[in-house]
Parts: sequence; C-alpha cells; structure tokens
Amino acid sequence: MAKILFVMTGADHWTLADGTPHPTGFWAEEAVEPYRVFTEAGYDVDVATPGGVVPTVDAGSLSPQFTGGEKGAEAMTAALETMTPLLEPLSLAEVDPADYAAVYYPGGHGPMEDLASDKDSARVLTEALASGRPLGIVCHGPAALLATEGAPGGSPFAGYRVTAFTNAEETQAGLADRAPWLLQDRLNGLGVRFEEGEPWAPKTVSDRNLHTGQNPASSGPLAEEIVRALR
Repeated sequence: MAKILFVMTGADHWTLADGTPHPTGFWAEEAVEPYRVFTEAGYDVDVATPGGVVPTVDAGSLSPQFTGGEKGAEAMTAALETMTPLLEPLSLAEVDPADYAAVYYPGGHGPMEDLASDKDSARVLTEALASGRPLGIVCHGPAALLATEGAPGGSPFAGYRVTAFTNAEETQAGLADRAPWLLQDRLNGLGVRFEEGEPWAPKTVSDRNLHTGQNPASSGPLAEEIVRALR
C-alpha cells in the first residue's frame, strides 16, 4: 500500500527572544485531521523526526479552547491515541522521500525550534519538491523551508506561492512580541511569494506540487488537496 510521510518536529519547546523556553511541540489538529484524511483514502503513514525522537504534542492544542469544548478535547485526544506511527518514528536522516507518495509537514511552534535549521529536513524538502510528488506543509511547518536558504543559487522554494501562520495570527496568539523572529517575515526574506488570508480562517495555496496551509483550520482542507493531487 502506498505511504505518506509525516515529517514532524522533535522539539518540546520554542526558545523565545529572552531565552525563555516556551513549551510546545506539534499541533494536534494538524496531525490528526490529515492522518484521518490520508488513512481514509487508503494510505499508510510513516512519521519521521530529527533523531527519531517521539514527537511531543503541544498541550494547548488538546485544550477545550482550541478543540471546540470538552467533547472536542476528548475526541482530539482519543484520535491522537490512534496514531500509532507517532510511537515509532523514523530518523529523518535515514528517510528517502522517494519511498513515499507524498510528504507532509504538520506545524505547531516546534518546527521553529528545530526544523528551521535541520539539514536532513532540508534534504527531504528539496528532494520532495524536485520529485513532482505532492509536498504539503501547514501553519508553522513552513519554518522548515528556512533550512534550504543556504542551497547553491538560493532556496529551491524561492518564487513559489506559499502561505503559513501569519504575523497577525502570531500577534493575536500573544507571542509575536516575545518571538525571536516571525515566520511570515522570514519566509518573505527567503524569496517566496507569501499569500495571507483572514486570521484563523482556512486558507490553502497550491503552486505546482507544493501545497501549503495557513493555520490549524487549514490542515484538513490541505490534506484533501493532497489526496486530490495524488489521484
């Protein structure tokens, strides 16, 4: 059966501008919803992280505030427990994207800490983009694109239309003034063509085989776009 690779952060914190570690990890919805979409479409899922560490879920992403209430929180937690590939991640250094029908990066603030400078992730991204197979990245996941900045001739993602978690959303989330850098600003500096939607509303952007989503609400629609691209 064809497989889809989830590349996930191995970080459990994000170092803020003052050096404070902000507890984080991956955002539950951005893993759970695409996992549901992909498995219901008949795909198996592998998970890879830097060093093969078991990824940490951002506790906030399991709270009723972000899951539509107590029942939503319970459902998200239960769904996360069904994602058995999370418990046995591959080491990102050993992953070959050619083995997969598509590659997908969930967000959460964790990628800002590790994937933004991870060379193994940069290799996977570059090879996935060159393959022509779908590459999906959502919310803070596009921070991983920054690790491609030092490529000869510049990042292969320069000139691509993308979206990601915006400055406005980071401000409304209360972390913009404490952040060491803002994702939208850094992506613009990378040379991508950033497209910004309304805060917190679903927005996806597809440019060739690159599919990006702006925020958690975009993760399900993004996964559906990837499935359509695979058909």
